[in-house]
Amino acid sequence: QVQLVESGGGSVQAGGSLRLSCAASAYSGNCMGWFRQAPGKNRERVAIIYGDGAIIDYADSVKGRFTISLENPTNTGQTMYLQMNTLKSEDTAMYSCAADTADLGSSCYGFWLDASFGNWGRGTQVTVSA
Repeated sequence: QVQLVESGGGSVQAGGSLRLSCAASAYSGNCMGWFRQAPGKNRERVAIIYGDGAIIDYADSVKGRFTISLENPTNTGQTMYLQMNTLKSEDTAMYSCAADTADLGSSCYGFWLDASFGNWGRGTQVTVSA
């Protein structure tokens, strides 16, 4: 059974940086993404990566500041990262990772657009103070 565990969240001042990790065990798929949800707001997609980076995309609100990447897969799973720079107070949210297997890049993109990934982590909190 696939398990996703996020880490790396914390409190930081505006302008600072954090790097989130998502450890996916028992996972050998090819489509992973990051989402976030602030209190009282809908879940928002943040970034997506398909394959070894054949498709990478970001929400407009984080483009140029966030970078999604993958570590080389192992026999037991995969680790995904989200490097977040120049953080703003509006980046404050619970960040969750998601993973699935897609037959096409367009299918992976669809998982991201619809938030329809089959596997989700519990999230890690990011708080940015002004």
